[in-house]
Amino acid sequence: MNLVAQAEFLDKTDADELARLAQAASVEKLTATAFRLRDAKKDEAVGAYCEARKIDYAWVPEGRRFAGLKLLAMDMDSTLITIECIDELGDLAGKKTEIASITAQAMRGELDYPDSLRRRVAALANLQEQSLLRVYEERLKLTSGAEVLIEACKKNGVRLLLVSGGFTFFTERLKQRLGLDYIISNRLEIKDGRLTGRLLGEIVDANAKAAKFRAVMRGLGARKEQTVAIGDGANDLKMMAEAGLSIAFHAKPVVRAKADCALSYSGLDAVVNLFET
Repeated sequence: MNLVAQAEFLDKTDADELARLAQAASVEKLTATAFRLRDAKKDEAVGAYCEARKIDYAWVPEGRRFAGLKLLAMDMDSTLITIECIDELGDLAGKKTEIASITAQAMRGELDYPDSLRRRVAALANLQEQSLLRVYEERLKLTSGAEVLIEACKKNGVRLLLVSGGFTFFTERLKQRLGLDYIISNRLEIKDGRLTGRLLGEIVDANAKAAKFRAVMRGLGARKEQTVAIGDGANDLKMMAEAGLSIAFHAKPVVRAKADCALSYSGLDAVVNLFET
């Protein structure tokens, strides 16, 4: 078993101490702030050391290669991008506090997701359609390292699936902009240039995300061990359970507790370092 440690600030001193705690056979430098410790032994002291110093760490089987993957799926809001689009729309509607509170509870798994989404969308009723474009152009930013991860996927022939309980207005634009392969998200009803406060079609919730993941996986003929799923909220857990490697990205505690590993301090490029090239 190998130990991969990475953080915004991580030097050889930290890597050497982790190697001592894990009784690792060798230390391999991956980037300026990422190290792979080979033939390491799991020890609670490793977790305590990393938590105290805000270091992301993961126990990774020897020989797991990025080129061996066929599918990588990720959530959109607060994962691929830095914002929750619905909260920003709520801001333009003068209801950000109300909507953001419901979003936070839903992501922690405290509220039924479909019901929470309907409530939030209802609060957007009468918002001008052009507000969607304002959020996309003025507020939507890619998460640090996103483009590095996407490029690694394209280089190695790994298909990209973007899943979102958010809205097609944003996922469709990101698909075209970033060259993603598949998307699934919710569609807002718009009439006379304004949001009606309703959704069209079936709601994309945890079950829908998982079902889409399975469908794409089957279509690609991928085995479970050839897949990765990345998410931050409770509604990502069912999808993450379908993957060979589940990654909690800057996630809520309920997600970190169930994921194979967590990236709480690094960018999305850190996903690549979990694998050998």
